[in-house]
Amino acid sequence: MKKIYFDNCLTSKTDKKVVTEMIPYFTEKYYFPENFVSIGTQASSDIDKSKKIIADSLNVDKSEIHFTTGGTSANNLAIKGFLTANSNKGTHIICSIIDYPDILTNASFFEKSGFEVTYLSADWDGRINLEELKAALRPDTVLFMTTLSNHTMGTIQDMPKIKEILSTSDHHIYTHVDACEAYARMHIDPKEMGIDMMSISAHKIHGPQGIGALYLRKGINLGQIKHGIDRIDRYETGGISVALIAGFAKAVELAFDNLDEKIAYMRNLSNHLLERVQNEIPHIIVNGAIGEERICHNMNISFSFIEGEAITVMLDLMNINVATGSACASKGLKANYILMGTGRTHEQSHGSIKFTFSRFNTIEEVDYTVDKLKEIVQTLRERSPLYTDYKNQIKENKGE
Repeated sequence: MKKIYFDNCLTSKTDKKVVTEMIPYFTEKYYFPENFVSIGTQASSDIDKSKKIIADSLNVDKSEIHFTTGGTSANNLAIKGFLTANSNKGTHIICSIIDYPDILTNASFFEKSGFEVTYLSADWDGRINLEELKAALRPDTVLFMTTLSNHTMGTIQDMPKIKEILSTSDHHIYTHVDACEAYARMHIDPKEMGIDMMSISAHKIHGPQGIGALYLRKGINLGQIKHGIDRIDRYETGGISVALIAGFAKAVELAFDNLDEKIAYMRNLSNHLLERVQNEIPHIIVNGAIGEERICHNMNISFSFIEGEAITVMLDLMNINVATGSACASKGLKANYILMGTGRTHEQSHGSIKFTFSRFNTIEEVDYTVDKLKEIVQTLRERSPLYTDYKNQIKENKGE
């Protein structure tokens, strides 16, 4: 049976055209940039071209793009580099309880190092509390961090409103955004959105694993947190694969060619799955915002009375790959911190399934998955003591 892959939040299939683009850099052009010699000059030129492709996709200058070994590296370079270099401007940080683990673990690290951190709450749909943001601003607030589109619930944060709130401060509060799930799935203009630093990743958009980039607005100084030889970038020192850089740029070219059409296609897959599930499977909860406030490729649904882990395993036996909770939240069976933080119960959190789509998925795959999902949910609920208790309670209420 053909594999159906609906876990594109975790990683995505590398486009064959991306692989083709990379091959010469493994077999012929395998060298690093170097002064004075022709092969080094060619490598520098190729990297420069790749950098411009990515910069153009964000409407920024190529000098503001720094290649990294992935999204996590970009997040760490931005947060640790900025705070170590700019602590003289303030030691108060703001983020939210539903941010990506890279943000939360860095916040915790600096909290233990003497910084103060305000953790904003979020509403049922995963929107951070903007009234709390207003109230949190202080003279020593130096950095606001957020996840542009929530990696679990898909909700897009209101960056124009956040920019407006931050601008009410009497000093500039810098903004770092994790956009790894949002990039190439919505239009992003860092300057219009008031973003100073932003991380993106290739493997989320059908590029190769092991390469990402940090957008760093001109004029911002980062401390050196990784020491070594400056071969590709002064912040991500040491060797970065030129082949992966070329693959990243090709993935960006492919993703941004008719981007609106690709966004509409993925949103249609997401909406179609939701419509069928809502019409055909009772006792569900949609996790996250609906419509344009949700990133196009994400649909997260909780199925009451049963475990998401069991659904995931049974779908896997049918060669259908989905995720339960957050792919990055926990490798154990803990309740998802984002779903719990937005008001779900342990049962609702454990019963969640996240479907994340790509341009390579089809409506037929969605229909097949929903057909199998209906069978699995029915089977699991028949075995569930929670569902039995629910049905007994209904009977009691009816006086049967």
